Amino acid sequence: MTRKTFHLVSLGCAKNTVDSDSMAQLLIADGYEPVENVRKAGVLIVNTCGFIGPAKEESLNTLKELAAQKRNGQLLIAAGCLTQRYGVHVAQQVPGIDGILGTRRWMDIVQLVQQLRARPHPEPLYHLPEAPTVGADERNALRASVAGASAYLKVADGCRRPCAFCAIPLIKGTAVSRPINTILNEARQLREMGVRELILIAQDTTDYGHDLGMKDGLAILLEQLVRAVPDMDWIRVMYAYPGYVTDRLIEVMASHRQILPYLDMPLQHAHPKTLYRMKRPSNIEWVHKTLAKMRAALPGLAIRTTFIVGYPGETEEEFQTLLDFIEEIRFDRVGAFQFSFEPGTASEALGDPIPTEVKQERWERLMERQQNISLQINQSYVGKTLDVLVEGYDKGLTIGRSYRDAPEIDGLVFIEGKAAIGQMVKVKITGGLAYDLTGVPVS
Repeated sequence: MTRKTFHLVSLGCAKNTVDSDSMAQLLIADGYEPVENVRKAGVLIVNTCGFIGPAKEESLNTLKELAAQKRNGQLLIAAGCLTQRYGVHVAQQVPGIDGILGTRRWMDIVQLVQQLRARPHPEPLYHLPEAPTVGADERNALRASVAGASAYLKVADGCRRPCAFCAIPLIKGTAVSRPINTILNEARQLREMGVRELILIAQDTTDYGHDLGMKDGLAILLEQLVRAVPDMDWIRVMYAYPGYVTDRLIEVMASHRQILPYLDMPLQHAHPKTLYRMKRPSNIEWVHKTLAKMRAALPGLAIRTTFIVGYPGETEEEFQTLLDFIEEIRFDRVGAFQFSFEPGTASEALGDPIPTEVKQERWERLMERQQNISLQINQSYVGKTLDVLVEGYDKGLTIGRSYRDAPEIDGLVFIEGKAAIGQMVKVKITGGLAYDLTGVPVS
């Protein structure tokens, strides 16, 4: 073990992964070396997730495992969303933690390590200052996470939406957009590094630029990105908010081939009464009209969404409305979560009255229904040719993704033969499974 080594575990979403990679950049710039072997690391860091109950449990268990293995001279730092909100609780639950770093000050990781090294701390050192300007003071870290030929690029942090079930504003603070020129420069840097797919992420990408006085900020950003990196193969937009997919945004997406005909828009439910209790946009007619506009303007549009089942007060009738809705809209991809009670959110007063077994049964029905829809949609691609970004090779098959597939959350394309990782290949689709496609390369 050497003091100038670190082992970093990143939990949760892609937005967290960007923060983890940014912390790693700062540590490396200060002379630290990342290591896979926990025993060889001088500093152990867990970037936690605190979004829902299971994520909190995973974060605590990971910290406990590392604390149990900790050797003399090693530092254990708990960082991220869970510690931002429950720092004292985390320290009490996991004896052996040396430092607590909130998600709003990830950029202070080197300073925290230096403080811990400077003098012994019998109690955990807390670094949880209020930071209303989260997203600023980034110490020149590249706010991206690169995996192969794809990169997540964070365009904003925090959220100003009032969703009753969500603790993100309590954790991250209000929405803060990153300067557009900084984003453009980072996109150029990523392209020079060989990135072929740029994935824009934020808590709400459609809110980009609101705090900067911009109207249609995401559309403006996309137009400038296309000019800044004209040879970027794919630009993908994640985390759109219902009601804020504007006509201008649709027009910009339809006008530039690099911007994928792919929309990730978490809707959370389909019954107006449930959405009202969630403090979410409840105008389902808007969803129908907007998706119809998008499908007309963007042939082959792939639509991903997310739903919550078992929200307080959800009746069987309300849940059936959700099932009918997915049959009618026919989403390409659907993610679903069972409601997780979060103290301090606006939904706290509603409690958690729906039994666990009812939530589980509804989740299973929803996913079974969507699996059939996904299978039918995937089978409609048989005989078509798609561009596929190659990500790996296993057991005689090349593995990649089409424009319809965001990394980690969507499906894959399995291709006969071998192609180079990072290459974009044309593939004729020969089979459609519930989540994935199979195909052969087109010479």
